[in-house]
Amino acid sequence: MRDEVDELVEAWARERADLDLEPVAVFSRISRLARHLDLARREAFTAHGIESWEFDVLAALRRAGEPYELSPGRLLRETLVTSGTMTNRVDRLGARGFVERYPDPDDRRGVIVRLTAEGKAAVDGAFTALLEAEKALLTDLPAKDQKTLAALLRTLLAPFA
Repeated sequence: MRDEVDELVEAWARERADLDLEPVAVFSRISRLARHLDLARREAFTAHGIESWEFDVLAALRRAGEPYELSPGRLLRETLVTSGTMTNRVDRLGARGFVERYPDPDDRRGVIVRLTAEGKAAVDGAFTALLEAEKALLTDLPAKDQKTLAALLRTLLAPFA
């Protein structure tokens, strides 16, 4: 089976036969797949009335387990954004009724962010839709190959962890 990346690599090979083009063959496909995944994510989240950044924060709280709460510092580590960005996001999610803040019982200066029932429903619905979309993207890849691909991608990502 051939794809547009094969054509791209062949064109480069004609023009730059002196280069090893294997990275282009791998990362051009990853880049194209990332675009399809991004579109699928947006559709899944939009269908449940949330944006990608909202899903990231709500999902971090949901994954924390009951009572679905984290400190702002922990949310920063989970979502990889700045503290100013997180403050803005928590404010906006609070205004939508998806999260609430309350004083940290262990730190008089701190707060805890907790997922509300509305936030839990939104993230659960969006996550279910996302999984369905991701399964559709993987439909042509047998389960055994999906596990192999996941392991290979883990190896590629390890230096960035």
